Amino acid sequence: MTTTVLLLLLLFLLLMTVGWCEKLPNKSVKSTPVQLDKSYGKLYKHNQCHYMLKHLQDGEQISVHMPPDITGHWVSESCEVRPGPEFLTRSYHFFSNHTFQALQFYYKDNHCTKPSYTLLIEGSLHPRQASWLVRGGTKSDYQLSRVLLVSYSLPVAKDLQVKLEMACGLTEHLEPDISYELWVEGSDRDCTHGLSFSMQELELLRMERRFRPNEPERQAEELFVGDVHTERTQRRNHRPTGYQPPLQNIKTYVNSCVACQIISVADVHHPPVLPSRTDHPLHLYGNWVSKRCEVRPGVLFLTRHFVFHKESNIWEGHYYHYSDPVCRHPTFSISAKGHYSPGIPSTTVMGGTEYTFTVTQMKVTPMDVATTSLLNVFSGDECGKHSSWKQGFQQDVTPTSGCAALGIRLPHTEYELFYMGRDSAGHRLLFNGQRPTNGSSPDRPHKRATSYQPPLVHCSAGQKGIGTEGDHHFVLGNGYNTKPQGLVYALIVVALVFFVK
Repeated sequence: MTTTVLLLLLLFLLLMTVGWCEKLPNKSVKSTPVQLDKSYGKLYKHNQCHYMLKHLQDGEQISVHMPPDITGHWVSESCEVRPGPEFLTRSYHFFSNHTFQALQFYYKDNHCTKPSYTLLIEGSLHPRQASWLVRGGTKSDYQLSRVLLVSYSLPVAKDLQVKLEMACGLTEHLEPDISYELWVEGSDRDCTHGLSFSMQELELLRMERRFRPNEPERQAEELFVGDVHTERTQRRNHRPTGYQPPLQNIKTYVNSCVACQIISVADVHHPPVLPSRTDHPLHLYGNWVSKRCEVRPGVLFLTRHFVFHKESNIWEGHYYHYSDPVCRHPTFSISAKGHYSPGIPSTTVMGGTEYTFTVTQMKVTPMDVATTSLLNVFSGDECGKHSSWKQGFQQDVTPTSGCAALGIRLPHTEYELFYMGRDSAGHRLLFNGQRPTNGSSPDRPHKRATSYQPPLVHCSAGQKGIGTEGDHHFVLGNGYNTKPQGLVYALIVVALVFFVK
């Protein structure tokens, strides 16, 4: 087989792995889970955390309709944090005639108890075809018709006045509780620039219906819209490749979601005020696992398991990567280990705690043919032993200072942000910093996140790690430090290696 043919074959296998060659049907899609007891070891039968991760695959059935019928009223299930930071709740109405009205309520605090101002956005939205960029998502076209602003205090009005004067030469004197048009269709003036406003999130949609085997009559509906760029200046041009926290359908949310109830009856002149809570000291000790299959910018689907040891400030990060948006088909996993600094309260993000994490050890397990082939074809001993990779077998890449094929170098340091909360059912949740949209690593203090990834749920207080069989995945963010479509870039590097020789 010639080098060119080999590279083309690997490219085809890799595209199949990330789902770019798969055409999603225009109907309800259900996936069949793989047997993770066999893939990742017998510890699943005995470990509560492993059981919870496995439950993501077979404990609930998820159906996805493409394109989705999003007609209805959707609300946030908690106070959300956007890069900046910005604290907000959302209330989106989508109507059967393809028009929509979206309310974004902004706050001064991280518990959304002190309303600052609200944006009312109106327009039209048309879901189209399956997204080529994000498997499982639907590409949509939207058109805005107007954007209104209402503030709730004189200091906030004055602050907004300054921003809008600089952005568009606004001459109106802003007063609290009075609505102002920032932009209207057909107008030459656009004052939304002053607030880094964008609704690019509507370009990517995904709606999930979750069925519980023991309660077939119950199904929760969640709506995911596209992610917001971590750099405010890039929001207006950003093409979403991930999602924000899901919005809940007001007809199907659980009764314990107090925030859902409050937000669902709010309007632009009566913003929701969520119950006041106290930020408690952050205690990382124990085991934490993903609540759902997580989507990352760059066509990445994964679940995570963190282990924090009580006395030694030692941490383990275990990540499982998949080729599909419901995490049924594993591609590779990485297990990392290192140490972290004592946490200090963030002066940038209210309620957040800052840490420094260092990765010193790492193991990789390829779980499919494409990843195994990629690791074996990579030239040199820069990712374990050259040409020694076998599907389903773990290899320690610490001696080779990481894995160049996956864009990972050791030792590696990241500046992290953590926050601890609880869900509507009272379960302890752990949030860590959102990864930069551009795919870089927060390896400098000024690159520390100002918003969070999907939460992990506490599953055990024990210090016992995951073990050695079928181990997992790296760094506190995406699992490894790579640009979007990291494996594709790695394959390009492989090609360069071959052709330069």
